[in-house]
Amino acid sequence: MDLHGKKIAVLVADQYQEMEVWYPLLRFREDGAETEAIGAEAGKTYNSKKGYPVVADRSIGDVHASDYDAVVVPGGWAPDTLRQDPRVLKFVREMHESGKVVAAICHAGWVLASADIVRGRKATCFKAIKDDLIHAGANYVDSEVAVDGNIITSRMPTDLPAFCREIGKALAAQPAARKAGKA
Repeated sequence: MDLHGKKIAVLVADQYQEMEVWYPLLRFREDGAETEAIGAEAGKTYNSKKGYPVVADRSIGDVHASDYDAVVVPGGWAPDTLRQDPRVLKFVREMHESGKVVAAICHAGWVLASADIVRGRKATCFKAIKDDLIHAGANYVDSEVAVDGNIITSRMPTDLPAFCREIGKALAAQPAARKAGKA
């Protein structure tokens, strides 16, 4: 799939699930998209649940929804940290309100619930947070991927191929967020 000209933010925090950060980061780069790891601090190293490092390219305080075509929120325990940062919730909300792709996998549904963007929307997640999504107003489905407008959700690492395929299809169907020549 050709995703040249697309820009994707992948949110990172300590205790992230390795595959749910690295699979999308590398998969979409292979398709030509520019992907960036976005954390609380630019240049900081965040460690996965098993200690695998990722360095944040940019700080959440320095990014704007208008500069991105999609945001991917990975699972693990990182979403519990991410959802406590008002800058993350603002960014995710603005991405959603702009009609951009908002993708969450595993425990990342917590971020969507805290951003209050799943009410009345079809969504899936890891079974441990199913009740959290339901209480946030989501119409929970147990499937490898759920697509409802610009919200794309999946349950766990084994769902990554379907998750990324749907993100790619959604990105290919929308115009790029940034105009040619804009930094």
